[in-house]
Amino acid sequence: MSAARRTTASGARRRAGGRLPYWDPEDEAYWEREGRFVARRNLLHSVLSEHVGFSVWSMWSVLVLFMSPDIGFAFTPSEKFLLVVVPTLVGALLRLPYSAAVTRFGGRDWTVFASAVLLVPTGLAALFVQRAHTPLWVFLVIGALAGAGGGNFASSMTNIAAFYPRRHQGWALGLNAGGGNLGVAVVQLLGLLVIATAGDTHPSYVAGAYLPLIVLVSLGAALRMDNLPAPRRERGALREAAGHRHTWWISLLYVGTFGSFIGYGFAFGLVLQSEFGASPLQAASYTFLGPLLGSLARPFGGRLADRFGGARVTFVNFAAMAAGTLVLLVASVSESFPLFVAAFTVLFVLSGLGNGSTYKMIPAQHAREAEHAVASGADAAEAFARARRLSGALIGVAGAVGALGGVGINLAFRTAYAGSGSGNLAFVAFLCYYVACLALTWGVYLRRRDDGAAGVEPARMKIAGRV
Repeated sequence: MSAARRTTASGARRRAGGRLPYWDPEDEAYWEREGRFVARRNLLHSVLSEHVGFSVWSMWSVLVLFMSPDIGFAFTPSEKFLLVVVPTLVGALLRLPYSAAVTRFGGRDWTVFASAVLLVPTGLAALFVQRAHTPLWVFLVIGALAGAGGGNFASSMTNIAAFYPRRHQGWALGLNAGGGNLGVAVVQLLGLLVIATAGDTHPSYVAGAYLPLIVLVSLGAALRMDNLPAPRRERGALREAAGHRHTWWISLLYVGTFGSFIGYGFAFGLVLQSEFGASPLQAASYTFLGPLLGSLARPFGGRLADRFGGARVTFVNFAAMAAGTLVLLVASVSESFPLFVAAFTVLFVLSGLGNGSTYKMIPAQHAREAEHAVASGADAAEAFARARRLSGALIGVAGAVGALGGVGINLAFRTAYAGSGSGNLAFVAFLCYYVACLALTWGVYLRRRDDGAAGVEPARMKIAGRV
C-alpha cells in the first residue's frame, strides 16, 4: 500500500471517529494491500499501553524493597507479601470485564481509558510512599487500584487477536504479550537504577517516573489506534465458553505458565530477601533479569507453537519447568545463592515460552473443532464464526484464571516463609503443579488426537483460514 493511500485511509479513520469502515484480516488481498499496516500500527500502541499497565501493576514488587524502618515503614515480610498479593488478585479479577469492555467500547477508546486511569494509583503511590508511618491499609487500597494495570492485558490481547489472521496470531499475540510483560522487568530495572543512584530511601522516584509516560501512551492510543467496525464477541460468548471443557483445561495450563511468570515476578525480590537476607540493592540487582528474559521469550514460544503445535511445545516446556523447579529446590536446601538465582532465571524464560505456546492452543483448539463440525455436515461459516467467538472469550477467561496463579504463588511463599522461614514447601507445591500440567497436556491434547483436542493443526487447511 502506497504512502498516499495509507494517508487517505488514516484520514477516513479520523473522520469516522476512529472506527474502521471495513475489516477482514482473513481476506488475503485486503490484508496485503492495507490490513497489515493497520494491524501493525495498532499492535505498536497496544504494546506500549500494555507495557505501562504491567509496570504499574507490578510496581509494588519494587516499592516493597524500599519499605524499611529507615523511611518509617516497619512492615513484616508477611505484610510485604500481602502488598504484592493484592494488586495481583485485583488485576486477575479485572481481566474478564476488561476483555468484554474492549468489544463494547472499541479497542482504541478502551485503551485510552485503561491507560489514563493508571494515573490514579501511580500518583497516589508517589504521594504516600513519602509519608512515613502511613498505615498498611492505605497501601493495600492503592495496590488494589494498581491492579487496573493487570486488566490491560486481557483487553489488549482480545483487541489485537481480532486485528490479525489466524496464521499470524501466534506471533502477534506473543509479541503483544511479551512487550507488555517487559513492563515487569523495566519497573524493576528502574528500581535498581534509583537504589544505585539515589539510595534505597526514595521509592517515590519509581512511581513518579511513570506519570508522564502514562500521559504519552494515552495520547498515542487516542491518535493512532482504531476501533473495529463491529463487536467481535456476541452476547453470551463468555457463558458459552465457560461451559466448554477446554476453556478450563487451557486455563489450568495458563496458571502454570503465566501464573508462574507474574507470581515469580512479583515475589522474586522478597524471596531473595527472605531466603538469603539480601539487601534492597542486592535484590534489585537480580529481580529484573528473569522477567526481562521471560518477556523476550514469549513471542518465540508463540512462533514455535505456530511451527510445531501449541500442545507439543507446551508439553516439553512443562517438563523443563518441573526439572528447573527441582534444581531450585536443591539450591534452596544447599543455600547456594548463584544456583538459586540461575534456576529462577531459567524458570522465568520457560514460563515466557509457555505463555506463548499455551495461548496459541486457543485458536488451534477451536479451529480443529470447527473442522470436525464441517466434516460432519455443519455450515462452514457458522462453525468458524463460533470458533472465532469462543477463541476471543477463552482469551479473556484464560488470562483471568492464569493471573490468579500469581496470587497462589505469592500466598504459597507467604505461608512458607511465615511457617518455616524457607520457601521449600512452596517449591514442592509448584513442582507438583507442573507435573500435573504435564500429565494434562499429554492426556488431553497429545494422546487423544481423535477427539479434536490436539494442539497441532493441519499444515494446510484452507477452510480453517476463516477462523
